[in-house]
Amino acid sequence: MGVFIFPAVVSIAVCIAAYVWGGPPALFLVVLLAVLETTLSFDNAVVNAKVLARMDERWQRRFLQWGIPVAVFGTRFVLPIFIVAAAAGLAPLAVLNLALFEPAQYGHYLEDAHVAIAAFGSAFLFMVSLKYFFNDRKTVHWIAIIERYLSRWGGIEAIEVALTLLVLLACAFLVPLQASAILIAGIIGVVLFIMIEGIAQSFEMQAGASVAATGTALFVYLNVLDAAFSLDGVVGAFAITSSLPVIIAGLGIGAIFVRAFTVALVRAKTLDTLIYLEHGAHWAIFGLALAMLTTIFVHVPEAVTGLIGLVFIVLAYISSRREMRRPV
Repeated sequence: MGVFIFPAVVSIAVCIAAYVWGGPPALFLVVLLAVLETTLSFDNAVVNAKVLARMDERWQRRFLQWGIPVAVFGTRFVLPIFIVAAAAGLAPLAVLNLALFEPAQYGHYLEDAHVAIAAFGSAFLFMVSLKYFFNDRKTVHWIAIIERYLSRWGGIEAIEVALTLLVLLACAFLVPLQASAILIAGIIGVVLFIMIEGIAQSFEMQAGASVAATGTALFVYLNVLDAAFSLDGVVGAFAITSSLPVIIAGLGIGAIFVRAFTVALVRAKTLDTLIYLEHGAHWAIFGLALAMLTTIFVHVPEAVTGLIGLVFIVLAYISSRREMRRPV
């Protein structure tokens, strides 16, 4: 439980600051956004825990401590500014000025950049989930009738890349006016996944690779994964409020608790005992990727997107508990 002390202290301090700054309405919105971010990100925590288990204890602490500024300000503030700047053809400083002093206008620009955000996030998350299911060395299957079949196809080189690019091409064909945004953002997501995953694996395979090099590669991968999960949530947060300080505070609290929960999962070795939890998380990621891609065509409520992940995680937990009680 000690891992949650720091997030609790930070959360209390932020809530007090929100109350002093904007009174009960600001406090309510901060708490609401924090709860939504935390409850809808359990799948993120489970997948992160699997990667975090490959890092030593020092890098696990850095993930929790150093990663917080990256998660709060990098993913949820700085990165959207650069995305809006690229999509709207504005200078990043001009977008920063809008974010700070005209948040409603900034929210409109962010909404206009939604296609690029959805394409990038869905492509990256498709790669994460498909890479897991198309693993021909995978021997434990949760939804066996599907996972066993997918695992057999894992012997085809880069099949997950081919499928993700085909999905992007199909979307570009269906929305020709947004084709360039879909393809550019989606390909960036695919390439980024391949680069980071490849660097991390190469360091791990080298006997002489330093712990620092491996830890750095995995640290970068975890933060990109967090960005892919969270970008759509940033857009959704502007549907609740246009106050940027409130959004950063609420989503920031949620991000801190998700990271603390990730570390707790690793230290308790939860994924070793609840054997299907990782499967459920990757099905949740696949569902989230589909939901993000669908938002290019129609509006998908944030609650629906979150429930997809929550349902898979709960079902995987129930299946894991049932498996534990089964006689050997």
